Amino acid sequence: MTIRREKGNIVITIPDTFSDDSVQRLLDYLKYQELSQKSTALQDDVEKLSKQVNSSWWMQNKARFLVK
Repeated sequence: MTIRREKGNIVITIPDTFSDDSVQRLLDYLKYQELSQKSTALQDDVEKLSKQVNSSWWMQNKARFLVK
């Protein structure tokens, strides 16, 4: 694995033995880091929003998971 800086970018080279899923998870994490660095949200606000989203999702999907 190599890491180098080039023309204002960081270039990471990884062996092709890594699974596509592993690479995608790494890219998703890096995208999350990029977006969260720009955020002005407070942790408390993020937690409240997360609870609202989870609650809403559960209300829409609980029938798929509960045995009748």
